[in-house]
Amino acid sequence: MLNFIPMNKTSRIFLFLFLLTVSLISEPSAQVSGPIEKIIENRGADDAFWALQVRDSTGKLLESYNGDKLIRPASNLKLVVSAVYLHELGSDYRFKTNLYGIGEQNGDVWNGDLMIRGMGDPTINGDFNDGDPLFLFEKWYRILKEKGIKRISGNIFGNESYFDDIPYPKGWEWDDLSFYYGAEISALSFNSNVVELEVLADSEIGSIPPIQWFPFNTNYVEFINEQVVTSANSKYDESYRRIPGTNTILLRSKLPSGYYETEPLSITNPAHYFIDTFAQYLEMGGIEIDGQLIVDRQIQNWDSPDFLLFDEHTSKPLSEIVKWMNRESDNFFAEMLLKTVAAEKYNTEGSTDLGLEIVKEFMNTAGLDSGSVVLKDASGMASATLLKLSNLNKLLVWMQNHPEWDSYFESMSAGGQNGTLKFRFGSSPVAGNFYGKSGFVTGVRTLSGYLHTQKNNRLIVSIATNNYAVRTSVVDVFHQRILEYLYSAY
Repeated sequence: MLNFIPMNKTSRIFLFLFLLTVSLISEPSAQVSGPIEKIIENRGADDAFWALQVRDSTGKLLESYNGDKLIRPASNLKLVVSAVYLHELGSDYRFKTNLYGIGEQNGDVWNGDLMIRGMGDPTINGDFNDGDPLFLFEKWYRILKEKGIKRISGNIFGNESYFDDIPYPKGWEWDDLSFYYGAEISALSFNSNVVELEVLADSEIGSIPPIQWFPFNTNYVEFINEQVVTSANSKYDESYRRIPGTNTILLRSKLPSGYYETEPLSITNPAHYFIDTFAQYLEMGGIEIDGQLIVDRQIQNWDSPDFLLFDEHTSKPLSEIVKWMNRESDNFFAEMLLKTVAAEKYNTEGSTDLGLEIVKEFMNTAGLDSGSVVLKDASGMASATLLKLSNLNKLLVWMQNHPEWDSYFESMSAGGQNGTLKFRFGSSPVAGNFYGKSGFVTGVRTLSGYLHTQKNNRLIVSIATNNYAVRTSVVDVFHQRILEYLYSAY
C-alpha cells in the first residue's frame, strides 16, 4: 500500500519544474509546417541558415526547423543572461556607489582625500535619473557644500576593485569599440562610459562644422575634427574612430549642409573619466582640489573607521534595470551585470569568465544543454558566441514558472509598442500580441518571445536567421510572416 504525502506549494512547484525539465530533455521531434517551410525557403533569403522552434505554454514542441543546431544568437542571448541576473540577484537587488572621506575637516578645508567606491552600477546616467547624467555629482557637491567644504587638500580616488581590470569580453570586433555599444566595462562608470558628440553642419560648404560634446566639452577626450560640410542634397557619410588605447577620436564624416548629428562615442579608462568629471563639477561649483585624480584597484577595508561615509547612492531595483537592458538591448548593461553576478555570488572581483560559468550553471539548472554552448560575452556581440536555438526556446518555457517570472516578462518589448520592437509589425495582428526580444549583428537576425494567438493561446517562439546577404528589413518581413501564420494557426 502506498502512502501519499501531502505537498505544499513550494514542493509542487519544484515537482513541476522537475517534470518539465525531464519532458524538455526527452521530447519527441517535430517537423515544421508547410506554410512556415515555404516562407523559409523563399528565394529572398533561402541561402541563409534558418532555425526555428515553437512550443505551447506547457512546453510541448509544435514546430521545429534546425532547432538543435548551433546559432549565433546576437542580442537574443540577453534573454538567457537576464534570467540569470534575476535568478541570482532577485528583482529587488540595488547597486550602491559610496563616497568616503579619509581625513578630517579643518574650517572650510577637508584635510585628506575623497574616495569613491564603484560597485558596478550601470545606471549613473540620464536615462535613469530624469534626463540628468550629472545628478550624482550635484548631490555630492551639495553634501560637501553643506559641510562648508571649499577645498580638498588631498586626492580624489576612484576605486574599481569590485571588477577585474579587463575592459572587454573576448571576441568583440575592434571597429565596434569606438561606439556606445562597445563601451568599456568598469566597476566605476558614468554616462555608460561615453561622451555625447553634437555636430551641426551650419557652416559653409567645404568647411569644417563646429562641434560640442557632453559633459561640458570635457578635455578628457581630444577630438580631431576633419569633418566636411557637403551640399544639402548629398548623403550623410559617417566616420568616427577612437584611436585604440587613447581618448583621441578622429572625426571624418561628410555632412550635408544643415544636417544635425549626435553620436555617443566611447572613452577609455572609465573610472578615471568618472572622477575627472566629478572633479570638474566640484571646481565649477567653487570647490578647489589640490591633489591628483587616482584610479585605485586595491581591495580596501571599507568598515575601517578611517573611511567616513559621506553618501551611499542606491540605484533603482534590478527589475527596472533588466527591463531597460532587454527592451533597449543595452550591451553595456548586460556586461556590467555579468561581472556583478560573479562578484556577488563568489565575493571576489567580478569577471566575464566567472560570470559566464554562472550562466552555464544556470542553464544546467534549467535543464538546458550547456555542453555544446560557446559563450564569450553576455550581450551576444561576440561572433564566437554560439548556442542551440532550442536552449532559448526551452528557457522561455521554463521561466514561466520561475519566481521572477513577472519581472522577466515585463522586461520584454511589446511588438509595435516599445523598445526595439516599437517599429516592427505595423498594422499586423502580431503587434501588441508578441512580447519578446530582437537580436542583430551583421548577418544575424534573431527573434524570440511569447505570442498570444487569435485562439487565446500562448506560444513560445524562437527564430534565427544567420549568414544572410539580403537587407535586414527583408529578413524582418519573413519573421513577421512566420509570426502571423502562428497567430492564426494556433
